[in-house]
Amino acid sequence: MSMSQQGFVLTRQSVEVKGKTCLEMWLTTPQGPVKLVTPAQQSCFFVEQRVYRQVGSLLSAQGITYQFRELNLRTFAHQQVCALYFDAPSLAFQARDVLRGQGIVCLEDDIRLADRYLMERFVCASLAFTGEPRQHARHMEMTSARIKPSDYQPAFRYLSLDLECSAQGALYSIGLSSGDYQRVIMIGEAQPQCDWILWVENEKALLQALTEAVTEYDPDLLIGWNVVNFDFKLLLERAKRTGMRLLMGRDNSPVSWRSGRETNQGFVTVPGRVVIDGIDALKAATYQFDSFSLEQVSQQLLGKGKATDDVDNRLAAIEHDFVHNKRKLAEYNLQDCVLVEEIFAQTRLLDFLTLRSRLTGLELDRWGGSVAAFTNLYLPHLHRAGYVAPNLPENGGLASPGGYVMESRPGLYKQVLVLDFKSLYPSIIRTFKIDPLGLIEGLQDPQNAIPGYRGGAFHRTRHFLPEIIASLWAQRDDAKKQQDAARSQAIKILMNSFYGVLGSGGCRFYDTRLASSITLRGHDIMQTTARWIEEQGHQVIYGDTDSTFVWLGDNTTDEQAQTYGRELEQMINQRWQQKLSDELNLECFLEIEFESHFRRFVMPTIRGSEQGSKKRYAGLKATEKGDELVFKGLESVRSDWTELAKRFQTRLYQSIFDDEDVLAYVRQIIQQVKDGQLDKLLVYRKRLRKPLTSYIKNIPPHVRAARLADEQNQAQGQPLRYQQKGWVRYVMTLSGPQTLEYQTTALDYEHYIERQIRPVAEGILPFIGVDFDTLVSQQMGLFG
Repeated sequence: MSMSQQGFVLTRQSVEVKGKTCLEMWLTTPQGPVKLVTPAQQSCFFVEQRVYRQVGSLLSAQGITYQFRELNLRTFAHQQVCALYFDAPSLAFQARDVLRGQGIVCLEDDIRLADRYLMERFVCASLAFTGEPRQHARHMEMTSARIKPSDYQPAFRYLSLDLECSAQGALYSIGLSSGDYQRVIMIGEAQPQCDWILWVENEKALLQALTEAVTEYDPDLLIGWNVVNFDFKLLLERAKRTGMRLLMGRDNSPVSWRSGRETNQGFVTVPGRVVIDGIDALKAATYQFDSFSLEQVSQQLLGKGKATDDVDNRLAAIEHDFVHNKRKLAEYNLQDCVLVEEIFAQTRLLDFLTLRSRLTGLELDRWGGSVAAFTNLYLPHLHRAGYVAPNLPENGGLASPGGYVMESRPGLYKQVLVLDFKSLYPSIIRTFKIDPLGLIEGLQDPQNAIPGYRGGAFHRTRHFLPEIIASLWAQRDDAKKQQDAARSQAIKILMNSFYGVLGSGGCRFYDTRLASSITLRGHDIMQTTARWIEEQGHQVIYGDTDSTFVWLGDNTTDEQAQTYGRELEQMINQRWQQKLSDELNLECFLEIEFESHFRRFVMPTIRGSEQGSKKRYAGLKATEKGDELVFKGLESVRSDWTELAKRFQTRLYQSIFDDEDVLAYVRQIIQQVKDGQLDKLLVYRKRLRKPLTSYIKNIPPHVRAARLADEQNQAQGQPLRYQQKGWVRYVMTLSGPQTLEYQTTALDYEHYIERQIRPVAEGILPFIGVDFDTLVSQQMGLFG
């Protein structure tokens, strides 16, 4: 056996070696790529011991070979189980289907062999390994491998990939970039002074050159934008048309594709390499954008975008440049690769994904996966406690209560504080010992249980989730001290996902008593906290999940507000510690923080009602750098509002917060709109989320505008711009919606006043005693 080495798992799969099922895991290591091959492994699942005779008869009748072992494990209903072992996953699947068909419950029959192998050894992604080494040209192979956990931090080698093609999918070029390495493979005759372009004759030569380039550079990761469901899907389709396979795997193995069962999302496998889509990675890291197009994301994050003058009509430009200006197309192709690289660097996405894998065992390219992450962490602990996991709840389970949201008190205020509970749901889990095993044990031993909600009770000492959260919490505190934002964010997302997992019918540990004991405990905490604050003489005007909004009174000074904030924080934390110690003999991990101080604050009403709104407010927030105007859930953050509405709202709210007379400003804006002075601000920008022909029953304005435009394009022999998904820039005219390039009618200024100015104005003007209709009618008199 070799000396122990360290590595990070890139890919894993079951393989057959000499008639036995083994696991093949590709690692990145300090010494280069390594292929680990384990000794033979068996798939397994569990059945209750009381049905074993029936199980044996059914499997024997079908000729399914298996091994049986009695175990000291039981179900959550306290029934003893036994394990069935199979030499191949296919046999396990056959056995499962046979038994299910006869109404026999099979437990943990959906755990993949590779996942079980890793989790039962408490290995996530970083590991130490030994084995029998054999050196190959570009990698080391380790057979008879043994593994254990490690803290290895990988350094990845990557390539950013992007392709350009015709509307019909014919390939034109493929760009590759990684730092100083930049190359474009282009179909066409060689041109001078383009040594960074590799010229090839046709598609087959293009694909062959791609596989050679990837093999030569030998990246661990292939990154891109929609790189799985567009680039790789198209590459595989074109390779099939040309009668070749994409041999891009680390041992010259082919790329494979698997379509999702329930969605259009596909999955690509490149043995030894991971393909990471930038869109999925950003969503996993909880980034939000109006659009996840490369142009929009790069403009927002980097302040720059694609190398083209016409982003909205880039397909026509690509097809034109392939014929007339290949160098320009190559530059555009390469720029997309570079933009993806820079977005990954700016957001530290690889750091985020790496830590997520190291903490949970999720593959780098896994999107979503919070249930799988929880299972990976929890299941091995559960087995060692003597239990097997239940199956998914039938019919998706019952709905659990949501987070606490208080009825707001609408108004325009001065001196509002926001107090936030730090990671409220994780701290509730940790404080009140909420845990799947703890629930089962707590119900069995009520004398040693902490009461929950809806019949739940949680054992004081037999649990795992509170300790898992405590460990993550400590790691996050360390990340904050190190100012490691990516690490801190990854841990925060993981901790906050635990409540959602326990309340999800897609999780095997779902139980309404678990989720309800978190959310309803949160309701109680928020209501009790609000009562304590009001006992101090302050008014709580709103509460939402973990945030409490406190009005101190308009005559309070800024210095007094800061003092009150710190005093309330200290008082609330002390009272919760005392209350939980006295009433439940619990250590309190709840912690409230004085988070924000708004010098001015508005809580609007629901439009057309006097009732206060929820999750919508605006304010002038005091910060160390000066006052910051904040909007939450209001029009300025909506993508379907014009620039006019956004600018009007910002100026209007700022003026009111500064106690300026705004009536003249509102009248001025209305008149400027009517006079055509603000036409450039009246453009709507809306995305087509499906092909134009797919809009049948509901035809929104941007679709109507796009159809009219393409009718004009067709009549003039121009390319149809709007048939597929994309963005539409349009205005509302007296004849209805029209795109900018085919606007033939005057703008409908009354539409903009009613739909863009009025809603913004009515959100705040009533609080200063101004009625919008009266203001407009007065203006009609002034200017009529």
